[in-house]
Amino acid sequence: MKSISDEGLTGLIPAGKLEKMTGESVTIHGMVQRIRRLGWGAFIILRRHDGLLQCVMGNEGNEDILEKLDVEQSVEITGTVKKAGIKDTSIHPNTVELHVNSIEFISLPAAQPPVDMTKKVLDLHIDTNLDLRPLSLRHPVERSRLKVAETFASAFRSSLSGMGFTEIRTPKICSAGAEGGANIFKIKYFDREAFLAQSPQFYKQMGVGVFERVFEVGPVFRAEPHQTSRHINEYTSLDFEMGFITGFEEVMAVEIAVLRDCMEALKRDCSVELEMLGADLPVIPADVPSVTLEQAHRITLEISGKDNTAEPDLDPEEEKILCVHSLEKWDSEFLFVTHFPTEKRPFYTMDDPENPGTTLSFDLLFRGLEVTTGGQRIHDYNAQVEKIKAFGLDPEAFESYLQAHRYGLPPHGGLAIGLERMTARILGVDNIRLTTMFPRDVKRLTP
Repeated sequence: MKSISDEGLTGLIPAGKLEKMTGESVTIHGMVQRIRRLGWGAFIILRRHDGLLQCVMGNEGNEDILEKLDVEQSVEITGTVKKAGIKDTSIHPNTVELHVNSIEFISLPAAQPPVDMTKKVLDLHIDTNLDLRPLSLRHPVERSRLKVAETFASAFRSSLSGMGFTEIRTPKICSAGAEGGANIFKIKYFDREAFLAQSPQFYKQMGVGVFERVFEVGPVFRAEPHQTSRHINEYTSLDFEMGFITGFEEVMAVEIAVLRDCMEALKRDCSVELEMLGADLPVIPADVPSVTLEQAHRITLEISGKDNTAEPDLDPEEEKILCVHSLEKWDSEFLFVTHFPTEKRPFYTMDDPENPGTTLSFDLLFRGLEVTTGGQRIHDYNAQVEKIKAFGLDPEAFESYLQAHRYGLPPHGGLAIGLERMTARILGVDNIRLTTMFPRDVKRLTP
């Protein structure tokens, strides 16, 4: 009989603990990121689970090891922790280094990387970067973007959990699209047609009747054929839905509270990554400004001279203008735009009873781009049936969704944040493909 223990769980020494172990002998493992060879020996930069560690090894008695040592080898190193003052922002911890006593080779790569992974910036064409993603992600800059995204998503979870929200997990294979239209992937599901989820919207609303406040972090799929730097066809959506609201402004207020928590988490847990990436976190003001779509069009008309007042949405140039205006006039990098037209929002969005033809909905703009869409939903059964019909749809196709309304729902609303787009805005990355591990777009299905 073989017994299993938890002994291996103690094998990782985090960077924070290493910084307190000066003078102690430790054994760690990792992969060789880069080597700087000098006359007396070498600096070996080791890629570990939580960052890069600088190791120092002298030539004397180690000539054979240093000659054999190469990048992307998996090694186990034993040495003594010494104080250091390392200026390279990619190395963490930078207050200590490991003076090597021995190196054990665990595994060797079958081939050398086809690109220079030792550069401080991986200067590759984006297509090359994405084609080599299993390798390129090992670069500290590329890896740091993912760490920022992971921390943001984790803080989103933690913040909402602290507000009484329950995390749910909803199906990604559905019988109908939450938003309809042509941007939905059809799949064959045994003997019938099904769709990949555009949104967890229907299930979030059902969840309101169960837990009152729910959220989800999960993938969504949009069959949009355009190839732009701000869209991908599979992305991570950060969703929440809350019941017993008195207005959609409550949803907006919860989002601001969550965003504050997320920024604090990034400041606390990703200072190394943010410094390496040269990113500045936004300061969220006490009161985030809000304008209606009509007001937003008037602002951009006055600034640019281009008249979009008849348009049902903001164009990309307007989003940029409005964000600059918001920062200059209200000292806020965030701006809510509300009351989009009925025809521009999905059928579950509640119309504004005081402004016919507009909805109790909003977008949140941040650094030139829309990063959130949300609003108040229809909770009355008859009203929802009538709006489905008004959109030219058959209520019978949404029978399971309508169960939630038929058997009673409180007034509720919610929103969705695109994780990759938000991360790109925080980091100042032009292409959101660089903020996800393996992006999917109209041309890319591998790796």
